[in-house]
Amino acid sequence: MAITEAERMRQLAVVRRLEAAGFRAWPATSTAFDGTWAVRLTRSFPAKRLNSINPLDPSDTTDIAERLARARKTFAEAGRTLTVRQSPLAPPELVAHLDAEGWQSFAEAIVMTCEIARIDFSSSMDRIPIRDANRYLEASLAVHGRPASMRAGLGGILSAIRPPCGMFVCESEAGRPIAVTLAIQDNDLAGLLDVAVAPECQRRGIGIDLVSTALRYSMHKGAKTGWVQVEADNVAGL
Repeated sequence: MAITEAERMRQLAVVRRLEAAGFRAWPATSTAFDGTWAVRLTRSFPAKRLNSINPLDPSDTTDIAERLARARKTFAEAGRTLTVRQSPLAPPELVAHLDAEGWQSFAEAIVMTCEIARIDFSSSMDRIPIRDANRYLEASLAVHGRPASMRAGLGGILSAIRPPCGMFVCESEAGRPIAVTLAIQDNDLAGLLDVAVAPECQRRGIGIDLVSTALRYSMHKGAKTGWVQVEADNVAGL
């Protein structure tokens, strides 16, 4: 389907806003700019979004090879593999260069949005977010099955989040955490981060219920649009 240049620019503006909200919602330890490439690095946590080059302007095409070489050195010094996120903001010339150099494409992600006011919340539970960040940290580690070695890194990310953040934990009758999510409020946007359900508790509607709860809470705080990033092969997440 053909689109006008005005529509294309409108779409790119939406992508830029979601990218900026995502950066604030899941902050890297350091962010440097090479032109309009946001170079994000986090030595203490391996998430791709926190350790990647993020192009933010399709027209920024100067000195691609030289800039990649500089970034490769920076990432190597941090003990990270150089990764480039190819959002709609990535210049086609950059993508063509990576293809010509034999770079491998992996881990496709989809960013989805919704108008929160159009969601039917009649069957969702009205939970109050927890205030104890350490309790959420331990619950997230347990639900995701992350090793204890990631505790400090994840704790640093949570403490660095600047927009208002609602932390939600669902527990079993025995008091064991079985699902978690964060609702990050960024003006009228509500981002859902760290969404997970313990493997043995999946396919029971727990994730949908917790996401609904988080969006309902965000709506009461003034959010109008919800967004979430999901791996393309995560059928349950989608």
